[in-house]
Amino acid sequence: MTRPTRKRSRHVALFLAGSAVLTLAACEEEKTDAAAFPDLQSCVAEAQKGSLFFTEADCQTQFAQAEQTHLETAPRYDSKQLCEQEHGVGNCETDPSVQNQSGGGSIFMPMLMGYMIGSMLGGGRGVMSQPMVRTAQGGFATPDGKQTFANNRGTGKVSGSTFTKGPSTIGKAPMTPAQVSQRGGFGASSTARSGSRSYGG
Repeated sequence: MTRPTRKRSRHVALFLAGSAVLTLAACEEEKTDAAAFPDLQSCVAEAQKGSLFFTEADCQTQFAQAEQTHLETAPRYDSKQLCEQEHGVGNCETDPSVQNQSGGGSIFMPMLMGYMIGSMLGGGRGVMSQPMVRTAQGGFATPDGKQTFANNRGTGKVSGSTFTKGPSTIGKAPMTPAQVSQRGGFGASSTARSGSRSYGG
């Protein structure tokens, strides 16, 4: 009589422990290891130490991906003055996607100021990337402005959603002063929620 009871008790204990582990995993799944770099060379130098989750090849592949993502999703403005108002003086450039078109050169976007790479969620081997641009306050942000950071160098944990690619802005009409004012400035709709994080390291 005691054996079945003992087995049943042991089975219940294991089931509860398993549930706790699953719950913990579900909570942690929203965060991922990330590293930020001002340029490709900084990433490669860190990868050569072999202490983090990425390789030199990852640095190169993800930097190229970040450049492409930046070109596709960075905010676009109808004047350099407006762009610099949102991203700081000297941090904007002419939209390269319209430079070779007739009448091009009147659209401006923030320059690529570094990139983040993160460990792929879900247990699979791999990395993902997200470009970084300057903010008017002197920090850094993802191109859609939803995540802001104090700097563009270091390592830490960030939400997996940080690496969600923003909507494409390429080929669309640039923002005007009235539109920027209406939305409250670059990233204003989300930075109040997410706040600014600082990378350590």
